[in-house]
Amino acid sequence: MNKIHINSESIRLSQLLKLANAVGSGAEAKFVVQGGQAKVNGERELRRGRKLKPGDLVEYAGMIYEVVSGAE
Repeated sequence: MNKIHINSESIRLSQLLKLANAVGSGAEAKFVVQGGQAKVNGERELRRGRKLKPGDLVEYAGMIYEVVSGAE
């Protein structure tokens, strides 16, 4: 499981995918999410603007990313 550290209360799903280097651009993140390829807390998520908070788990391309509060 990969931990993605954020310094704010939340992060959008598309931003998390970019921050994790799971996608190369915002456009790619849009297609990934709207294509139903990402899951949040085990459920398919189609909203790229979905706000994630610490403790949320994102699954994409066989990887799991955990949103964590604070710097590494």
